[in-house]
Amino acid sequence: MEITGGGRLEVRITSADVGKRVSVRYVTDSAQSGEKFTDAVGVLTSWDNHVLLITRKNGESVRIPESALAAGKVVPAAPARRRGPSATFAELARATARAWQPVESEPLGEWTLRASDGFTRRANSVLALGDPGLPVAEALAHARAWYAARKLPAYVQAATGAEGTQELLCAALDRHGWRREVSAEVRIGALAPIGDLDADVSAVRLSRTVDEAWLHRYQRFEEASPAVRSVLASGPSVWFASVEGTEGVPAAIGRCVVDGRWAGFMAVEVDPGRRRRGLATSVMTALARQALDEGASAAWLQVEADNDAARALYDGMGFAPHHHYHHYRWVEA
Repeated sequence: MEITGGGRLEVRITSADVGKRVSVRYVTDSAQSGEKFTDAVGVLTSWDNHVLLITRKNGESVRIPESALAAGKVVPAAPARRRGPSATFAELARATARAWQPVESEPLGEWTLRASDGFTRRANSVLALGDPGLPVAEALAHARAWYAARKLPAYVQAATGAEGTQELLCAALDRHGWRREVSAEVRIGALAPIGDLDADVSAVRLSRTVDEAWLHRYQRFEEASPAVRSVLASGPSVWFASVEGTEGVPAAIGRCVVDGRWAGFMAVEVDPGRRRRGLATSVMTALARQALDEGASAAWLQVEADNDAARALYDGMGFAPHHHYHHYRWVEA
């Protein structure tokens, strides 16, 4: 907090600081014991009608009455990672998009409208990187019409929590009637330590193509339309991993897309009856070794914030959060 020489807290931010990362202390309520304070750190996304909106790293928004401010200052962006790969948001966002390509896409300025018969939000949402070439309200109206023509709900994918992410866009989506439905972390880590894990990969089979057996383990098997197969097969260098199971259904599966220095891991799933036996680690190690052979050195994956088991596994492999991404859905009034 900003403290003057006399030990008093001081507000050192104004509405001119919208778009900057700030740290504030504010009064939450009053009680007999006296005033209570709490802190918020994030991007100042608006300061209108005497109310500040601060978007935290995880995408949550905090509304603070101007009269409740006790202290505030602009703070530098979060420090760069001291271990593992470095990556800008734009680089990583484009790499993750190339690993999950839609059946149909159309540019809107620098935005990309994506549709895949409703299979996953990632493949049926606006990838809002850069300038749409229109005022945001008009661009969003165009997106709504585009998805309505395809009988699909309108989604926009936007990110928070790293330098160059889209807190201002998230705030604009909220103002224009879009509501956040789901959020996930994008994590990154060094690839070599995953390939060096002491995991039994002898039972892991790698293939360039997705087969019926793999799809039977995939959680979205019931949706296995041509769009599903198209999206799964998309990417610069795609590999599918499986471990033999029973009745023709693999005990474990995984997917990896190698793209330059990046290897992206997706669809790592294990038979519930065979979990905690190291199968997910074996699948990822086998895929990592293949990616290393193709020249990759860094890894990324996406995990929903409430998937504690997966988060613990990835923590142990050295993955750390880079940013959060969110899907906002248009909600008709």
